[in-house]
This record gives sequence, structure tokens and C-alpha cells, in this order.
Amino acid sequence: MPYLDLASHRLHYRIDGDTHDSQSKPWLIFCNSLGTDLHMWDAQVAGLWQHFRMLRYDRRGHGLSSVPPPPYGLADFGNDVLALLDALQIRRAHFCGLSIGGLTGQWLGIHAGHRLGNIALCATSAKIGTAESWIARSDAVRESGLATLTAATAERWFTPSFNAVEPGTVGKVLDSFVATSIDGYVGCCAALAGADLREDIERIANPLLAVSGDDDPVCPPADLEDIAVRVQRGRHLSLPGRHIVNIESTRAFNDALLEFFDSRMADMSDAKL
Repeated sequence: MPYLDLASHRLHYRIDGDTHDSQSKPWLIFCNSLGTDLHMWDAQVAGLWQHFRMLRYDRRGHGLSSVPPPPYGLADFGNDVLALLDALQIRRAHFCGLSIGGLTGQWLGIHAGHRLGNIALCATSAKIGTAESWIARSDAVRESGLATLTAATAERWFTPSFNAVEPGTVGKVLDSFVATSIDGYVGCCAALAGADLREDIERIANPLLAVSGDDDPVCPPADLEDIAVRVQRGRHLSLPGRHIVNIESTRAFNDALLEFFDSRMADMSDAKL
């Protein structure tokens, strides 16, 4: 399995996509949510592999990546992405991030927009929750672990109908949630407690698609609409589902990504150094 060794930690990553004439395909990087690993994007890889060279990775403290000591900050997450792009000699890539992955995309759009093509921000906000709520979550996880949060997480992440009809799919996501390192989860809670990009996202000039789940209690559609309005070239799309909308509305989500990123395929075809 491929890893990138950095000064304080190791990042696990994976490259997927069409290997035939791959140099003509644009790069697309996926950035996962809190408490998940790179497999949360399996349905996107299955649906889009012919169109992109896709880079997925486990955020620090998640999946098969190592766990540097917490706390973490958004700059840490953004610089991890830039380190991957540099190590793989990728000049520019489209970006798709969900929840804290969407915050990472906002940070990159603000501070390193020239390294990205189009940006898809999903089920996220320029400020998610309050510092107090993330500190309380962190304390609870330190005391009781993540398994005690699975029922509430399933309710926040998926609608009751999806939980009932797709228990196996939900179960796989929750398995990765419970397997997340406590230090890694707590480190990300610290980043979320301090993250507020509401005054900065106006600097994002990349074409941007904000995708919401229409029944998301974590980052409701109004949060994504606000992002689309604040950035320079944004639009908003709401799809059926709650927080993990890329899984609950896979087909519509994939179609939206393909349409959105297709508009710059010619510009991104030479995106490797």
C-alpha cells in the first residue's frame, strides 16, 4: 500500500482510475469526513473511474494513516494535501471534500487556489458547530470512546429510510467510524472548534459547487447556499439525504460531479508536473 512519510506522520493514499491513456485524464482528489476513511468514496470511484485519475487518502489520525499528537488545525490538513500533490508531482487537481473535508477544501481555495481546478464542497460549512460543542464532543470521546456514539452518528449521517434499506452500507461506514483513533478524532475536533472561514471564503476564485443533503441536520442546505453566495464563482445543489450525501444519493452525486468537473477537463489534462 502506498504511503507518504512526512516529518510528523505517515499518510496512506490510493490512486484509482482509467489506466489506458491516463495522462489525458484530469486529477481529482477526494477528502473524507471526520470518523471515516478513504473507502467512503468507493461509490464515486466505481462510477467515475473512466473519467479521472483519482487520489484518495486517509486524513491524519484516520484509517491507515498514522496519528501525530493532537491537536490539529485546518492548515495541517491543507498542507497534507499539498504534500501529497507535491510528492506525486501533480501540478493541479480538482477537489471534492465532505464535512471537515469540505473545510479543508475551503482552506486550500483560500491559501492555494492555484493548485486546484474546480472545487466541490459537500455537506460542510464555513463554520461547523461551535467551539463549545466540539470541546464537549472531544471530552465525551476521551471518556467513553466512539462506540457509544454510533447510534447518534447513524441518525445524523443517514435518513431513517436509508438506514432501514441499506443496513450493510451504513454498517461499513460505522465500522470505520468506530475504528478511528481516539487521538485522531480528538485532534480533528480541535481543528473544528477553531475553524471559522466565513470572512475568508470570499477570496476563493475557483469555480465551486456546494452540495448539500436536503435533510442534513449537521450542515443544512442554508450553509451550503451561503458558501455558494460568498465565493466568487459558486453555485448550490441540494440532493436527497443527510450528512453523508455522496453515499445516500450516489447516482445523482456522481452525475453532478461529472458535469461540474467536465467543464475544465481540457485545462486539467496536463496537470502533472
